[in-house]
Amino acid sequence: MYGGRITSDEKSTFSMYVGLIVVTALAAGGIYLYFIAQETKELVGFDPTLPVQSDSVLKRRLTADEYRVVRGAVTQMPYQNKFWNNDRAGIYVDVITNEPLFISIDKYDAGLGMPTFSKPISKDLLVESLDTSRGMQRTEVRVKRSNAHLGHVFPDPQSPSGVRYVLNSAAFHFIAAERMKEDHFEAYLPLLEKK
Repeated sequence: MYGGRITSDEKSTFSMYVGLIVVTALAAGGIYLYFIAQETKELVGFDPTLPVQSDSVLKRRLTADEYRVVRGAVTQMPYQNKFWNNDRAGIYVDVITNEPLFISIDKYDAGLGMPTFSKPISKDLLVESLDTSRGMQRTEVRVKRSNAHLGHVFPDPQSPSGVRYVLNSAAFHFIAAERMKEDHFEAYLPLLEKK
């Protein structure tokens, strides 16, 4: 008869089970955090073979402002956005996939307080569609691959291409010319040479 006392054999069995539960919980937590970190880590370079991340992953990876712009088609305030007056040499890449879309040589000041470009790197990267929201008739611009809302395109006789792309800073990451090689965008360096 035990008399209500726990023997040393029972203690070691109990300790072993508690230890196994703790180790299993820590391992599961570590695996979960590893996969979350893999999903939300910052992209480097552009890999066209990678799938576009799901909206739930994008909500965790992007800032609230970036997510509202690219998935909610929100327009940022003029003169209160990151790249409206950026005059450094480099490329502008999709905030979702890092796909290069615009270069600094084609950026100009249209007096709108928004990043404005005369043309994209390639029109094949974008999709344009009629936007009748907010009681206006405009042409919306989205990225073909990620379906990210960028902004709008308008006729502009002052632009070398005859149009101006008025875009949201939050739809882009800017890769400065001096970082392009390090960030695996060296193939785009020749595009920055003066025309």
